[in-house]
Amino acid sequence: MKSQSNRKLLYKIFIYTVLIISTIIMLIPFVWMLSSSLMKEADMFQIPPVWIPNPPQFSNYTELWGILPFDTFFRNTIVLTVGRVVPLLFSCSLVAYGFARLRSRKRNILFIIMLSTMMLPGQVTIIPLYIIFAKVGWVNTFLPLIIPSFFGIPFYIFMMRQFFMTIPIEYDESARIDGATTFHIFYKIILPLSKPALVTMAIFLFMWSWNDFFIPLIYLHDTNQYPLALGLQLFRTFGEYSTRWDYIMAGSLLMSLPPLLVFFFAQKYFVEGVTITGLKA
Repeated sequence: MKSQSNRKLLYKIFIYTVLIISTIIMLIPFVWMLSSSLMKEADMFQIPPVWIPNPPQFSNYTELWGILPFDTFFRNTIVLTVGRVVPLLFSCSLVAYGFARLRSRKRNILFIIMLSTMMLPGQVTIIPLYIIFAKVGWVNTFLPLIIPSFFGIPFYIFMMRQFFMTIPIEYDESARIDGATTFHIFYKIILPLSKPALVTMAIFLFMWSWNDFFIPLIYLHDTNQYPLALGLQLFRTFGEYSTRWDYIMAGSLLMSLPPLLVFFFAQKYFVEGVTITGLKA
């Protein structure tokens, strides 16, 4: 009995040691980004590396806003993120509700077709979509980045469907007896019960949209329309400030703060949503 408890103790020590070491390894890049954002550029390339800035260059953050229109980049990023996340939350949950609750002989066939689109690489559709958006005059606007959000993303439709199927069907039947319509059941009953899954999806979508670089790079040509991900790249090509790694690190830290804050305040719902979603096929 004593040897068994000793083995359990050693196992816990081993697990916690591995977790602590893994956490330290994963934090090293973030700590370096924080430290180098407060250094002069010359100090960043010293050997051995300098981890503590002496003295801290807080002016990197203030100069950052004066060199490039960083406030415009922030505003564009917020507009794009809200304009994509909100429609996707509605469209994905609405389609998922149809697959989970509405009865039809072709429902499973349509669901399989929807899932099959997940196997289509995004690179295959880039050129056809660009041609379509160019024909309608949407290139160099936010429309190609926002309008597709009203039609959902298959992965998140699947995720929400799995969650909706864990909600007892008796709620729907009781609401129909009281005279509720299909949309009222979805809006008044299903969505309030799906807060963990919705928050989980919102966090994933927020981080994807906030850090998205490739799609804005294709459709946006005007610097004043750039989000943060594109704006930071200008420090590698912007005249005398090209390859200013101290400014790049300061801007990267500012860009990473909103996703960190969102995850910190919503982590309770995030963990709950990841745990519950997908339990029932």
